[in-house]
Amino acid sequence: MSWLRALKETARSGLTVERRRLDPVIAARAALGLALVVGFSLAVFGPAVAASSAFGAFQAAIATFQRSWRPRPTLAMASGASLAVSTFIGYLVGAHEGLFLALLLLWTFLSGLAWAAGPTAGIIASSNVAIMLVTVTLPTSVATAAGHAAMIFVGGVVQAALVVLLPVRRWGAQRDALADALAAEADYARRLRHDPVAPFDPLPLMTARNAAAVTPGQARRRPSELHGARGLAERIRPVLASLADPAVGVPEEGPARARVRELLAAAAAVLDAAAHAIRHGEPVVLPPPAVAALRTPDTGAILHGPSRRAALRLVALLGDVVETAEPRTETSGPDAETGGVAGGAAGTVAGVEAGTEAGGEVNAETGAVAGGEAGTDAGRQADAEADGEVNAETGTDAGRQADAEAGTVAGGKAETDADGEAGTDAGGVSATVSGTVTGGVRPLPLARSRPTLLRLAPIVVAKARAELRRDSPILRHAIRVSAVTAAGYLLGAVLPFGHGYWAPMASVMVMRPDFSQTYARSVARFGGTLVGVALATAVVQSAHPGTYLSAVLAVLCAFAMYLLMRTGYAAGQVFVAAYVVFLLGMEGVGVTQTVRDRVMLTLIGGLLAMLAYAVYPAWETPRLRGRLADWLASVGRYAAAVTARYADPAGPASPDVREALLNTRAARVAWQEAVERATHEPVRHRGLSHAAVEQADHALAEFGRVAMLMEAHLPERGAPPVPAAAALAESLRRATERGAKEVRERRAPQWDDLRETVDGWSDDPPDHFLLHKGAVLLLQALDEVTTALTDSRRPR
Repeated sequence: MSWLRALKETARSGLTVERRRLDPVIAARAALGLALVVGFSLAVFGPAVAASSAFGAFQAAIATFQRSWRPRPTLAMASGASLAVSTFIGYLVGAHEGLFLALLLLWTFLSGLAWAAGPTAGIIASSNVAIMLVTVTLPTSVATAAGHAAMIFVGGVVQAALVVLLPVRRWGAQRDALADALAAEADYARRLRHDPVAPFDPLPLMTARNAAAVTPGQARRRPSELHGARGLAERIRPVLASLADPAVGVPEEGPARARVRELLAAAAAVLDAAAHAIRHGEPVVLPPPAVAALRTPDTGAILHGPSRRAALRLVALLGDVVETAEPRTETSGPDAETGGVAGGAAGTVAGVEAGTEAGGEVNAETGAVAGGEAGTDAGRQADAEADGEVNAETGTDAGRQADAEAGTVAGGKAETDADGEAGTDAGGVSATVSGTVTGGVRPLPLARSRPTLLRLAPIVVAKARAELRRDSPILRHAIRVSAVTAAGYLLGAVLPFGHGYWAPMASVMVMRPDFSQTYARSVARFGGTLVGVALATAVVQSAHPGTYLSAVLAVLCAFAMYLLMRTGYAAGQVFVAAYVVFLLGMEGVGVTQTVRDRVMLTLIGGLLAMLAYAVYPAWETPRLRGRLADWLASVGRYAAAVTARYADPAGPASPDVREALLNTRAARVAWQEAVERATHEPVRHRGLSHAAVEQADHALAEFGRVAMLMEAHLPERGAPPVPAAAALAESLRRATERGAKEVRERRAPQWDDLRETVDGWSDDPPDHFLLHKGAVLLLQALDEVTTALTDSRRPR
């Protein structure tokens, strides 16, 4: 992409206003906190302290709007405390130009490194540096500086207190994440009806996984319906794929395929109903057609073998999802008397086939699916995660047992996913249903834990230290932002304008570790500032507001910013610019001077940020091959781990398989984010064209899908091993590791060893319905990767 086109695309992106769901109640709460702080400070201490405290409350409220799973009061307190410390230290050295410049360099460099801990930490740290540039100019002595810092901290405390005292949609972010995961599964089921090999984006499941980690305080208050459903969604995905894929045995047309489509449609309806219930905290209401589709006795007569077992397992898992999604009065903690959470059901189903199957009845009257579970929790995982960004995971899984030879899925199987959310799968659909449903007690699973801020600190420090390498985009961002901020500060002091801090403040606020966001935000900030100061000027010149009316107008502008901040950066900046004008207007700052200074210095700060990225970039395009190689290596390890379990059966809940799957998802998301960032970069592709990127992405996604299908049919613990699978697993591991190295070295990967292993099975395939077929499909996907990379290296 040329520079002209890149600038045009980023400018359009920055000025775009998106239609998003507005949260006026939350915006009003944040504005109320700001009004309380400004009103008290103005009445007791005067305009200067009111301005400082207003910045603290304003920034603390913005911190609570960030996409973080940490408690909102914690974010508000952390923002207020860090800004208060920055302001006080900044004022102490502010009288010495050299010392303040050194402090500014250090503070901005550390704020740049804070992006290693995630976007929330990076945004809060950058905002603190930017606001510090304003607040250090307000005090007149050390004592008043301490008072200003104290009031800034009070602003954070007030915002945190309002979040506690005036809660709005408790656990809303976590509910949305879990509901989005279930809705994504529902959409996947619908797409499988028309495309049996449709791809699935695991990002909603990863987001829900991050949201499931809780602090000790959250663990005591988490609603019970937020337990378990994510783990069930994880287990439903391979079952859906296994049911739909022709490789498992269902023809592409005919009565069996029609029944599969009917089951997929019913599953989508049930998952959507569960998602709606979790999102809004309401009882689950199942559509009658879906209930009827799941109750029909035709499944046992139409589907056979693996597809029949997948259908029975799907019904049982849907029952668990509905039961888990039902809101209950108790929280996630155990009952004080019984020490457990009521749940589960025990059912008996008399079938017309040989063998017995645990019931899978759908109770249409109560809107719940009774799954016939009588489960035992056999394994749990300890999991620590820092704000969804820093992970330290360990886990153990217990296996489950089933009578695979008789073609039945027996009740009482114990299974725990790697996140410690336990469930039992039983179920079936039979011609005659005769059972009783009784209450049960399900042992309480351990919650995934999120460290407190104090325990998070060493993890973040270690994460930041890991970025201190030459090829790190985070380190390059830290160097860029510190250099630009210092240059902007010096330039603002030299130019014949007042309020010279606006240039470095604009630079800090718009700079991000990637090109597109930096340029888009630079354009958006200048455009929003221009409109905002123009509107504020018109209001001031027509109304001539005094101190208190200026404070009221500032609070109204803050409310509008909180309301519209998710619709686009440009829309929010309109009201931020007006907010600052009115806030500083409380001290009697001239409006004409404010408009001129703000517009010119904001333009300078944005241009400096854009120039810095052009001079010292961190392009993602040259790193695409490395990201692709990482994904190839991780998905190869996942496929090898799955295949190895055929040679050494350990049950479907194998911790090494689960760990490999999580690593694969992380690598895939990193690749997709890199491709998205590289799309708008003004850099010629270096070995990977857009067509090669799309083809390689499709090929590796197909490779992962086939491995997932093989995981869905892992042999039970104690089943007869398939010795030939060990050779395939080793060939997969060696081939993908070597292939990843060849991708990084800009060579076309070859799969000769794997091809020899697969070809050697042609005459004497292993005794398993899927293993040989899966190996052929895996090899075909890898051949597509080679084709994609070979085509991209041809001269054009």
